[in-house]
Amino acid sequence: MKLKIAICDDDANQRDYLVGITAAWAGRMRHLAQVRIYSRAEDFLFDYGEEKDFDILLLDVEMPGMSGVELAKQIRLENKTLQIVFITGYYEYFSDGFDVSALHYLLKPVDEEKLSPVLDRAADNLFSRQRCVLVADKDGSAKVSLADIVYIESENVHIVIHTLQGVYRMRMALGKFSEQLDETFFKVHRSFVVNLSHIRKITRSEITMANGDLVPMSRGMYGEIYGALAKYL
Repeated sequence: MKLKIAICDDDANQRDYLVGITAAWAGRMRHLAQVRIYSRAEDFLFDYGEEKDFDILLLDVEMPGMSGVELAKQIRLENKTLQIVFITGYYEYFSDGFDVSALHYLLKPVDEEKLSPVLDRAADNLFSRQRCVLVADKDGSAKVSLADIVYIESENVHIVIHTLQGVYRMRMALGKFSEQLDETFFKVHRSFVVNLSHIRKITRSEITMANGDLVPMSRGMYGEIYGALAKYL
């Protein structure tokens, strides 16, 4: 798989260290990876403005000038695909990962054993964007990327598929449609399946999705869903 990876960290030693791990991972997994390094968030943002084809961003949270969190928020205004991995020495920034759909949150010191599985998942997510399902409604049929599905709900003999591009309603059982989904989807209620990557907030009774919709949660499911989300992140 061809990948364009950026490493943004103000610590030169950390940058070089991450380059080494990333290059070793790419070689081992037989990915053709181009790795770019940046010492400032502003420098990455400048290049990103010209080249919007980056696939993975390993991003330090705390940097002089624009922080990693601020950079991620800027990117997410227009790009939902870039796999962002926060790297920091502090737990307190964990909640920021929800706000910008971060793939993962790694605490320093980062080692190969921690980073490699995250890079595996980033590559899997990018590959899954190529995976599509065929949905049909009264206006015809369309291919929808799995990564663009926010959640699916059941309405009697129909399902309603909420995506980043719009809403589709088709005649099919939720269980049957779910057979086409991957591990990023989780059944949170007998009538709802959500995409873990599009969850913004969870409470004891409901889930806030990326599009602002509230999805009900079955009683007693909070711990199980929180565990799945924590594992996913």
